[in-house]
Amino acid sequence: MGFMCALSIASLGAAEPGAAEGGNTVAIEALSRLKGMDIEANPALKNAVLKVLESTRRTPAFVQIVQDFKIPEKEVGLVEVIERHPAHPLSAEAARHLLHQKEAVFVKKALSSAAAGPMIQALGNSGDRLAVPLLAAFVAEASRDLVLRKSSVKALTQIQDGAAWLLSTAREEKLPDDLRFTAASELNQARWPHTRAEAAKILPLPASSSADPLPPLGELIKRQGDAAKGAEVFRRETTGCINCHQVNGEGIDFGPALSEIGSKLGKDALYESILDPSSGISFGYEAWQLELQSGDEVYGLISSEAEDEVMIKTQGGVVSKHKKKDIKTRTKMKLSIMPAGLQQAMSATELVDLVEYLAALKKK
Repeated sequence: MGFMCALSIASLGAAEPGAAEGGNTVAIEALSRLKGMDIEANPALKNAVLKVLESTRRTPAFVQIVQDFKIPEKEVGLVEVIERHPAHPLSAEAARHLLHQKEAVFVKKALSSAAAGPMIQALGNSGDRLAVPLLAAFVAEASRDLVLRKSSVKALTQIQDGAAWLLSTAREEKLPDDLRFTAASELNQARWPHTRAEAAKILPLPASSSADPLPPLGELIKRQGDAAKGAEVFRRETTGCINCHQVNGEGIDFGPALSEIGSKLGKDALYESILDPSSGISFGYEAWQLELQSGDEVYGLISSEAEDEVMIKTQGGVVSKHKKKDIKTRTKMKLSIMPAGLQQAMSATELVDLVEYLAALKKK
C-alpha cells in the first residue's frame, strides 16, 4: 500500500517551492495517511515525500511533513516558515523543535538576524520553558531594539516559567523601566490566577482619576470609544494634550503633531504612548537639560543646532538660543518630556474616548 501510494503521490507532480498549499492539497492529504512510516525503508516513498516537502517550502505544511516523517536537517526550512507565518500554530511547533536541537543554535542565529521578531513570537506561542533564558537575555540587553524587547516580554508572559521570571525580576527591581508597563499589562491578564494576583501587587496597572487600576491593555483595546467626546478630553485644560500637541494647526507646537497619528499608530501603541510615554520616545523629541555657565538650567527639546549655538524649545513652544560657549553641560534625559501619569486626569471611559479620537486622526 505504501509503495502504490508513493507512486500516486509522485505522479501528482509538485508546485514550485513556496507556492500556495492549494496546489499540493491532494499530495499533502495522501502523505498525512502515511505519517509515521519509515521512509528510509521505502525509497519510492522517500522520494515522493521529499518532492512534496520541497514544494511546500515556506508554508506551514512543510513543518507538518517534517514532523510526520521525522525528516532530519531541515532546520533552515523551519526558520523560513516561522519568518513567513510567525502566528501559525505550526510555527510554534517549529520553534519547539528548534529549541530541542543541540544548543538551540538555529534559534539563536534567528534571534540575531532580521528573523528575530517572528522567532520571538513563535517562541512565546510554543509555551516551551527552554525559550525562557533566550527571551530573558533579550529583555535584559538594553542595546537591543525596544520593539523586540517588548515582544520578548509578551512572549515570556505566555510561558509560565517566563511569567514567573518577569515577576521575580520586577520584585527584585531589576526589570528595566522601559519594559515595566508592557510587563504589567500582560501579566495582569495572564491565564494563571496566581500570576495575575502577584502581578497586581508587584506590577499594578496605572490608576485612573478614580484611583482604581485601569483594565489591562488588551481589554482597553477592545472597547469602543466616542471620538467626539475624546476630542473634548484632548482640549480639556486638566488633560493638557493641546498644550503640547497640534491637530490640524490647533494647539501648541511643542511635541509631535498629531494630525495624522491614527495612520501611524494603532490603538495599542496609542495607549502605550499615553500610559508609558518614556518607553518609546520619538526621534527628535528627546528631552535635554542644559546647565549654563551662569548656573541656570534649561530643559526642553533641541529644535536646531548650529556650529556655535543651540536652540531649545521649551514647554509652551517658546524657543530660546544659547551660545555653546555659555553651556557648561548638556545631558540627554532618559524620561520623556511628556509627563507620566496623564491617565490620572481621566476616567477609564475618557481614556478610551481620547484614544478613539486619536485613532480617527488619519491622513486624508
